[in-house]
Amino acid sequence: MKLFGTDGVRGMAGEKITAMLAMRLAMAAGIYFRKHSITNKILVGKDTRKSGYMIENAIISGLTAVGYDVRQIGPMPTPAIAFLTEDLRCDAGIMISASHNSYEDNGIKFFDKRGNKLSEKIERQIEKIYFDDELINHHQAKYMEIGQTKRIEDVIGRYIVHVKNSFPRSMTLHNVRVVLDVANGAAYKVAPTVFRELGADVFVLNDQPDGKNINENCGALHPERLGEEVKRYRADVGFAFDGDADRIVVVDENGDIVDGDKLLGVLANHLKEEGNLANNGAVATVMSNQALEDYLTAQGIKLYRCNVGDKYVLETMQKEGLNFGGEQSGHIILSDFAKTGDALAAALQVSAYILAKKKRASQVLNPFELYPQILKNIKIKKKIPLEEIKGYPELIASLEKVHIRPLIRYSGTENLLRVLLEGKDEALVEKRMEEVLEFFSKALNG
Repeated sequence: MKLFGTDGVRGMAGEKITAMLAMRLAMAAGIYFRKHSITNKILVGKDTRKSGYMIENAIISGLTAVGYDVRQIGPMPTPAIAFLTEDLRCDAGIMISASHNSYEDNGIKFFDKRGNKLSEKIERQIEKIYFDDELINHHQAKYMEIGQTKRIEDVIGRYIVHVKNSFPRSMTLHNVRVVLDVANGAAYKVAPTVFRELGADVFVLNDQPDGKNINENCGALHPERLGEEVKRYRADVGFAFDGDADRIVVVDENGDIVDGDKLLGVLANHLKEEGNLANNGAVATVMSNQALEDYLTAQGIKLYRCNVGDKYVLETMQKEGLNFGGEQSGHIILSDFAKTGDALAAALQVSAYILAKKKRASQVLNPFELYPQILKNIKIKKKIPLEEIKGYPELIASLEKVHIRPLIRYSGTENLLRVLLEGKDEALVEKRMEEVLEFFSKALNG
């Protein structure tokens, strides 16, 4: 597709994501959703980037031009948009955010009336409408058919109540000291409020968004300062969110970052112990460490793997009838409470687990050791389908025979081959990596 990527439409604001693109994309989406309209309302939210003002107004213009009424809610986390779209009975929801990217970028994500991200099939239909001048012109509304917009001020309370319901009613965070790094992003109001209302002693970092400082040396991509502050405040745990709060990084009381795969293992096991893990299964991507799969297997939990991207995690969860999954990077989906990665819901589940075990975070969030991984990128001249490379099946079989898990794929944007090898024997993994690099250098650069 020309517009849509793995998570909506994303690019540099004012360059790729222009007002014209946003308006026309909104018109195309509006035309598509009108086919299945029930309430003729679409929800629009955003994070704290300065460019969000331009894109928001352009989207509103596009939607109202094709006859849609718009409900604006301002800066709110992505999972809040997913929840509120369904809660407010809207035909669709739109989130303006580039997630963990720096302020120069922005993006547009769509949700259906149930708060689910759109399938590639629907994205292709919207993109087809986008490039059809005749269809766009034909569907422009006139006179009293033109839509209108309304800003809703009380939705933050709805989401706060919803998220708090994911925390056990039998528990309280009284006497729990928590540090939150809200990344100058969409959760800068919501996250501290939730933890304070549950009784925690809260210290907040990076909660002064200015349109430019979102994700700037802070949040989930830069949790180092969070670790320092957790130690300085002698806190029990720290949580870092990204710009739209669909991604989380956890820091224990020693200031050490908890690996994302360990977090997935802990939460899956916690849900199983509480009798809340559907079908004793969980989903992770192909990037997750084999140690996670081995740990879950030992707990009687089956791990299903999927492609990278939280939309693929959710698709696999729905296909297998599961309610838990996530990515090593910190996108964690608890589908009993959220339709997409929800950093706040995940943070509350981690807090509940620590309280239930009555131990320090460092003791309960380190359930297994990761297997050594080596990742290398090879610059290549041509991209030949891997299955067509002579000797490739034999190479993969030889790696798997010695219990090395290979993940080999081309970059989607560069002339690079990405090679990940993982196994218990680090020396063997290093040795085989040299052989693999030589193999592909000859095959793709010869």
